[in-house]
Amino acid sequence: MLEASLNERERRVDWPLLASALGLMVLGVVFIWSATANPDPVGGLPWYRQTAFQQAVWCVLGLGVAAAVCLADYRIYARWSYLIYGATILLLIAVLAVGSVRFGARRWIDLGLFQFQPSEFAKVGFLVAMAHFLSRPPEELAKPRLFWLALAMTVVPFALILREPDLGSALVLLPMALVMFFVAGVPVLFLRRLLTGAAAVLGLILVDVLWAPPQWQVIHLEDYQRRRLLVYFGLDYAGPNASEEERRRARVQQLNDSYNVRQALIAVGSGGWTGKGWRQGAQNVLGFLPKGVAHNDFIFSVIAEEGGYMGSATVLGLYTVILFAGLRTASQARDRLGKLLAVGGVTLFFSHVVINIGMNVRLMPVTGIPLPLLSYGGSSVLCSMIAAGLLQNVYFYRKSY
Repeated sequence: MLEASLNERERRVDWPLLASALGLMVLGVVFIWSATANPDPVGGLPWYRQTAFQQAVWCVLGLGVAAAVCLADYRIYARWSYLIYGATILLLIAVLAVGSVRFGARRWIDLGLFQFQPSEFAKVGFLVAMAHFLSRPPEELAKPRLFWLALAMTVVPFALILREPDLGSALVLLPMALVMFFVAGVPVLFLRRLLTGAAAVLGLILVDVLWAPPQWQVIHLEDYQRRRLLVYFGLDYAGPNASEEERRRARVQQLNDSYNVRQALIAVGSGGWTGKGWRQGAQNVLGFLPKGVAHNDFIFSVIAEEGGYMGSATVLGLYTVILFAGLRTASQARDRLGKLLAVGGVTLFFSHVVINIGMNVRLMPVTGIPLPLLSYGGSSVLCSMIAAGLLQNVYFYRKSY
């Protein structure tokens, strides 16, 4: 009897999802090592302070957290979802008050031994809370009051994360909310009006930021955020009435601001079919792709240069397995809550992958969003593994009633 029970439980493990997550973590550690390795072995840091070793530690901790998430039925987490959501909102408020500033943004809380990023945990908290909120019968979701409450649950973390500022993490919440609304059965009329209004607001913001004179602008982005948009749309920094000297300075500034993206694009394009070999990429090893970003925001460029098309295809293949495993889990979920958790988790992974890789190949503006399980960062790894653990949890309990 006991042996049969254990075998049944073993068969419930989603091995493709687990194997793909492990594969991505191994690739992440290997290429973070390549992106951060010091060519001078004498002047380098000791092994336990190396970035790749720290990433490996976070990966092991992430596996433990994912396993812990699978210990309890996901419906138990739903009962505590609003408390989890509230805790992440408090963390987002705390980081604005006491967070440490890096690269002009206040996104991290310094705990001495390490720093953690509340916006990453807010995505998971939002996922669980929204799935629980939308798991009610579709007839209830047809009530405008509940739709506005769901929008408010989305806007609060979005606004707080945007205030840090962390545009990339804030934007991830929007597709998560929209996809979960649609799957939950929110009336199409509500969604159509929401998308129309959002498109109009986005258009007005772009016109305001990119073309309106400074004294007329209503939306005041950080200067570096505005410059990133100008670089992405290929617009000149200098105004129409700028002098020749102002135009020269503007061109120099624009070349500096677009440097990372240009070097990343060169790295991706120079990898060829099989790449230049591990730690043999010129853009990476010679520092053309800056060391400060190569191991996090632009890790995909390092993989594309040193692993070539085959390395890039391997990464995309592993993410595809995770996404399809999540969709299969959503189709087999025993209830609406499980389906929404799985769909929200898939959208979370998909949004990160599309935005980050799109940023590396200049299809998306630079937003500083990590590539799940590949980019360096403890908060990102832990939250990605929590999301993967939730997918595994829904799959694990899909036949339990």
